[in-house]
Amino acid sequence: MKALVLSGGAGSRLRPFSHTTPKQLVPVAGKPVLFHALDALTAAGIDDIGLIVSEADGPVSRAVRERPGFDARVTCIAQDAPRGLAHCVLIARDFLGDDDFTMYLGDNIFQGGITDTLDAFRARRPTAQLAVRKVTDPGSYGIAELDAEGRVIALQEKPEHPRSDLAITGAYVFTSEIHEAVRAIGPSARGELEITDAVQWLVSRGRTVTAHHFSRYWADTGTLTDLLACNKVLLQALTPAVGGSVDEHSRLLGPVVVEEGATLRASVVEGPAIIGRHSTLVNCRVGPYSAVGAHCRIEASDVADSVLLDRSTVQGVGKLRGSIIGKSADIRRDSADSGCHKLLVGDNSRVFVPR
Repeated sequence: MKALVLSGGAGSRLRPFSHTTPKQLVPVAGKPVLFHALDALTAAGIDDIGLIVSEADGPVSRAVRERPGFDARVTCIAQDAPRGLAHCVLIARDFLGDDDFTMYLGDNIFQGGITDTLDAFRARRPTAQLAVRKVTDPGSYGIAELDAEGRVIALQEKPEHPRSDLAITGAYVFTSEIHEAVRAIGPSARGELEITDAVQWLVSRGRTVTAHHFSRYWADTGTLTDLLACNKVLLQALTPAVGGSVDEHSRLLGPVVVEEGATLRASVVEGPAIIGRHSTLVNCRVGPYSAVGAHCRIEASDVADSVLLDRSTVQGVGKLRGSIIGKSADIRRDSADSGCHKLLVGDNSRVFVPR
């Protein structure tokens, strides 16, 4: 079985970070979202992966090629513009051949991976299989309607009156019959080739389409709120490890990872938390549920429930909660102590300040 990972989206809901970092490379629980997807696939035994990207030699492609220790075969396939998920299958035809494959949305997180989902497909080998999950607000998702035997009989896209509470997640499994379907459909009202239209085409022609119920945590990390929530969930599975330097005046409480070259001086880190390589903590408290990137510096501050991207600095700001700090950002107390906020804010930024 092969995999087709979709990683070409612009990430407009993740601005301002996606202006400079592709959304698939924004880190969650210590590594880029896309790497969680790739690791889930290799854990399921798939080592031949097609990667849909916006640029054949862009930052996403380079990050995957340069990732240490990752030895799966990755073929980058450029999509010149967002033209729909079914269009991704269309342009990947040469790579996919007639093999079965899983299509995985690169900004989705499946806690514990998708090995059981793929095993369910292998056991029955339907024409197509959708990974679905029960949700409380089905009108916000694409929805699968099933018959008594668990076969998909209809799909609804964000229905006003849902006939099911089973949301379609970002993991699909197909036989080569999907290629006929993606060639047969036309663009939707928004001008894209929709994979739900292709699956519905299969259903309407009597092909066997099944649903596998994914019961663990699943998230589309499309917004900053989603990223923080996902970061919190994934950190709960953290295995403690100390590869850096922790002085006698510092304490590690609970599951904490201190990566190689990181230095803690007179600081407390409460897990679950990750301190990235070559980062420095001085006289501060970090955690719980915080992921600090590489080459960061935190001093005289209290940081929790937050994500700090590489090379960011937080100094003397008191309590920082529920925040995502971008690469090379510098957050610090104003030495003039004017009693007011002083902000340098870029386009599409969001800032929350106390009253």
